[in-house]
Amino acid sequence: MERLLESYRAIRPTATVRLAKSTSNLFRSRADADASGLDTSGLTHVIAVDVAARTADVAGMCTYEDLVAATLPHGLAPLVVPQLKTITLGGAVSGLGIESTSFRNGLPHESVLELDILTGAGEVVTASPGEHADLYRTFPNSYGTLGYAVRLRIELEPVEPFVALTHLRFHELADLIEAMDDIVETGRLDGVPVDYLDGVVFSADESYLCVGMRTAASGPVSDYTRQQIFYRSIQHEDGAKHDRLTIHDYLWRWDTDWFWCSEAFGAQHPLIRRFWPRRLRRSSSYWKLMKLERRFDVGDRLEQLRGRPPRERVIQDVEVPIERCVEFLDWFLANVPIEPIWLCPLRLRDDDGWPLYPLRPKQTYVNVGFWSTVPVGSTEGATNRRIERRVGELDGHKSLYSDSFYSREEFDRLYGGDAYRAAKARYDPDSRLLDLYAKAVQRR
Repeated sequence: MERLLESYRAIRPTATVRLAKSTSNLFRSRADADASGLDTSGLTHVIAVDVAARTADVAGMCTYEDLVAATLPHGLAPLVVPQLKTITLGGAVSGLGIESTSFRNGLPHESVLELDILTGAGEVVTASPGEHADLYRTFPNSYGTLGYAVRLRIELEPVEPFVALTHLRFHELADLIEAMDDIVETGRLDGVPVDYLDGVVFSADESYLCVGMRTAASGPVSDYTRQQIFYRSIQHEDGAKHDRLTIHDYLWRWDTDWFWCSEAFGAQHPLIRRFWPRRLRRSSSYWKLMKLERRFDVGDRLEQLRGRPPRERVIQDVEVPIERCVEFLDWFLANVPIEPIWLCPLRLRDDDGWPLYPLRPKQTYVNVGFWSTVPVGSTEGATNRRIERRVGELDGHKSLYSDSFYSREEFDRLYGGDAYRAAKARYDPDSRLLDLYAKAVQRR
């Protein structure tokens, strides 16, 4: 903590305060820092796991990979474990996160009991529902513009050693969404309790729900860190297909191939995969490769050699009310040449809401994730802008970890402008931290 505060005090008063970190799970460009960042090297560990209380105290820069490694030996896991190993606790809370438990456990920040935050004013305050409640409520989706999480106390839940999976094939998107809605409402599939739920759309007539149940029953398990690839394993002609994973491998089933994005680097080619070290088959490795590609414009240079236009990155997650989800998917598949598409239902646990990402309590949403590129349009971000408009028309929201193109007025309306400005004035009165609009849209 002292090292963190010393690094804060060392930043000149006119410079913007940022974190000093070598990795990120953000996918938007930003301006170079004008000063050294905050030293968070002492904030990467699990502080304590209270097995009886089912809580963990965790430093803000601790990754979910390290947190899960500390909790699973006790038969416990965070209520929501985002899909990628290097996502940090502080990042998931200040920037949102989601996974297949979100249909029953909401979003990661909802399981935070309290957290210590280094504010823009250089003070460390403890925020909870009863203390600095305004900061507690506005911190989610603030992306480090109100402060940085130093310590978080989070809830944990019991898990079993294995997850039994049922992959349900659908030929119509409406049928998939109807089945998803029924599972969210009842918490069951054919009378059996469901613990994990997400899905994949390969095309308008090929989509799947991936339904997981905790189990202690021993037996053979699959391993998708070797030659086989998880998202390909769910495909089949009709009906249901069954699989089993250890709880560890289930939690990280998407990380090995960055969902399906490892294909862009050749990691799914059988020969290349055989010689690609298993320890480097992980999202953080692909992210570093993508960073190099962007730095040297490798993709656009190759497109130019082929006589084709440059590509626009369309790397987004959006939340759409479940009753509008088929409408959005039909539009997307007809207008955006990207597949597969990830689906993850969610429902907030909290009735009070979170002003900077105002989803409606008791409303089921579907997170729709799509991550690829398309040919550039006539204006910057043409496809992303079309998606933003369509999501808005369907009463949805878009996560801010990637490129955004909203006007200031629209952004304030969608992301709690009044509540944000009030918290900003109280906890960062000298604007030592970036403004959320400047960071998310203006890429500062």
